[in-house]
Amino acid sequence: MAGSSAVWAPPHHACGSSRSTTLQLHHPPRRLLPARRGSLACPPRASLAAAAPARTASEEAVYEVVLRQAALVQQGGGAAPAAAASPRRPRWAEDKGDDGGLLGWGLLGDAYDRCGEVCAEYAKTFYLGTQLMTPERRKAVWAIYVWCRRTDELVDGPNASYITPTALDRWEKRLEDLFEGRPYDMYDAALSDTVSKFPVDIQPFKDMIEGMRLDLWKSRYRTFDELYLYCYYVAGTVGLMTVPVMGIAPDSKASTESVYNAALALGIANQLTNILRDVGEDARRGRIYLPLDELAQAGLTEDDIFRGKVTEKWRRFMKGQIQRARLFFDEAEKGVAHLDSASRWPVLASLWLYRQILDAIEANDYNNFTKRAYVGKAKKLLSLPVAYARAAVAS
Repeated sequence: MAGSSAVWAPPHHACGSSRSTTLQLHHPPRRLLPARRGSLACPPRASLAAAAPARTASEEAVYEVVLRQAALVQQGGGAAPAAAASPRRPRWAEDKGDDGGLLGWGLLGDAYDRCGEVCAEYAKTFYLGTQLMTPERRKAVWAIYVWCRRTDELVDGPNASYITPTALDRWEKRLEDLFEGRPYDMYDAALSDTVSKFPVDIQPFKDMIEGMRLDLWKSRYRTFDELYLYCYYVAGTVGLMTVPVMGIAPDSKASTESVYNAALALGIANQLTNILRDVGEDARRGRIYLPLDELAQAGLTEDDIFRGKVTEKWRRFMKGQIQRARLFFDEAEKGVAHLDSASRWPVLASLWLYRQILDAIEANDYNNFTKRAYVGKAKKLLSLPVAYARAAVAS
């Protein structure tokens, strides 16, 4: 997706951009999803509160999707390199010419190569990390990335002003067709082949389209619970799409559900970081991707956001929002060691690089109205070998 190098969850940029008082110990960030007994998934708020409240409606909705995908992976062999229990071979892939090449869409290899070219151009760190994966996994992740990018650009690309709910309905129908083995173009063909080989559920893809629908009409979020669901739609979904491809380490003792929890956490963390980085840019488009009730608790109003003045109230509010994002990053990092060894480095590298944007916001004295926080090229290059070494020894 635009401007992102994240592997599990490239953040969505709403309408050309990405998207309280200081969080007190009695009001920590929303937990992720409840862990089953003995699983890895401990919600971020668990370290701050002895007893977590019941799941909210948004958390419950996301939880059901996680359970559905985890069950599909377990049905297809769990931690194995993931062929679906009953592989759904695309219909178009069954018709081969004398040379074995695919008819109608050309060689399938060409479709995957085109996906790789898109990744190399728009997500260089992501593309570099995929080189360590097996060829089959690498190509599959490229195909998923390209579909996510194309979906994002429907509401964030050059033709965004022409996109209507009907257009998104057509895009969803196209998604259903490619899952049934009826792709529309070569990029669709690559994804159609991918979902026929790996236990990938269609629901996270549909949910991402739902996030695009939200951006057509919604520009305010009353509570963090509303914002959490939006972050899941536009970014957390990618983790659920890609974990079946990246694979879980054969010797991992973590539950499948818990690994998906960690992937979801990275998506939420990345999107929250995007939102905090781009407050000023979003405000200039009339959008506020911050919980309005927490703004009010901090003594701030929408007008304060549009005026864009850094005050002590704003600094205190931002410290709390950054704390929340870091807790989600911490939860995500717990799951990296349980991925297949070849998939750890790109995930860990993207996590570290994106988390450093929060440091940059602090270094800018919380001025995310007129200053864009970013991680310099030198810091990025220094982070990659460290992440590689950490990933190599993860167990």
